[in-house]
Amino acid sequence: MKFEDFIVTTLGKGSVETPLKHSHREDSPIYKFVKDDERIIYDTSLEYFLRTRESGEMPVSFEKAGPFEKLFFEPAKTKVAIVTCGGLCPGLNNVIRSLVNELFYRYSIGRILGIKYGFEGLVSSYNHPVIELTAPMVSNIHLIGGSVLGSSRGNQDVEKIVDTLEIMNINILFCIGGDGTLRGAHDIYKEIEKRKLKISIAGIPKTIDNDIDLIQKSFGFETAFSVARDIIRNAHNEAAGANNGIALIKVMGRDSGFIAASAALAVQEVNFVLVPESDFDLYGTRGFLKVLRKRLEDRKHAVIVVAEGAGQNLFEDAGNEKDASGNIKHKDIGVYLKDKIAEEFKNKDFPHSIRYIDPSYIIRSTPANANDSKFCSLLGQNAVHAALAGKTDFVVGFWNDQFTLMPIPMVTSKRKKIDTEGELWWNVLEATGQPVSMKNP
Repeated sequence: MKFEDFIVTTLGKGSVETPLKHSHREDSPIYKFVKDDERIIYDTSLEYFLRTRESGEMPVSFEKAGPFEKLFFEPAKTKVAIVTCGGLCPGLNNVIRSLVNELFYRYSIGRILGIKYGFEGLVSSYNHPVIELTAPMVSNIHLIGGSVLGSSRGNQDVEKIVDTLEIMNINILFCIGGDGTLRGAHDIYKEIEKRKLKISIAGIPKTIDNDIDLIQKSFGFETAFSVARDIIRNAHNEAAGANNGIALIKVMGRDSGFIAASAALAVQEVNFVLVPESDFDLYGTRGFLKVLRKRLEDRKHAVIVVAEGAGQNLFEDAGNEKDASGNIKHKDIGVYLKDKIAEEFKNKDFPHSIRYIDPSYIIRSTPANANDSKFCSLLGQNAVHAALAGKTDFVVGFWNDQFTLMPIPMVTSKRKKIDTEGELWWNVLEATGQPVSMKNP
């Protein structure tokens, strides 16, 4: 990574005075406006500081988010569209509400359109309706889960999408979604750039798995592992109530096991956490089934939390299929493990009781908790500030506890994963007592 990689594209120099400088109250505090050269350091360690000082290189940093004193778009003439894509996630409605409220109440923008069913809604042949979003309309949507705009997966014709943006005279498109959505947003930006249009593309990262790179946390993640924690606690009661009782809970985490790891640390009743970042064997001296049986013999119950993308090394044909978004379709590790545990213990005449729980859709459709709700509001506000200042092809991030702006390609180049030699995973190993490795020599 280089400093130059994190320069956000701007449509042009801002010349419009922001309405945030004015207030109906004389004693109203003055905004501290962000300047273009304000940045957030990527690595705050002393080692990195000394290395860059000695080499003379510019340290990697991200643009600081916040309100700008000069805008590129004149609010009275600005028309905005909002779209949500991909799977559902706690907080989607909170972000929509935050965008609408900031646009309407702070910047006096009244022309706000809600695009139905993801990028499909920007392709005329689907005939999806477009909604006029108003502040009263969104006043209570944060109290419910899901997305009031609906969603969809899959790639759409970028040229047709930009045709629609032109026909509808859209100045700013807010795209709320994960890495697939953000890659799509970048493709839309490239087509806009090719046509030399002045349309801002603003990304708000949505991933319940917390797997978008260079972003400290994503909205919905905290709600997800909080709900998972309550389910795991009750599952532990179920397991402990039976002789050799086993509770197997599958949670989301296609390529990264952050929900499984964080929920296990929150409840402190989990004995095994299985994540995509750490392969394991089923059989053999170090295999999972051997270790599980030892746990049952010692303590008479066990709680297993498995991320949906874990254990794909156990399937011969894993990775051969892809979903509409281009993601690899993983085999169902939850059902597979349940069947293999039951088969192994039955063959060995080892009495046991197993309960399998898959709460995935309950978790992703739940309303955001208090902290996520607050986080969503601030993401929306910072996205509006940046887009009106003419920033484009950007995503609002969060790093070192500050909101940032980053070019979309930098956050979609790879997925964020658990470092199995890092602090989080070692905390999980300490909390569960599971072996460092369940792979045979």
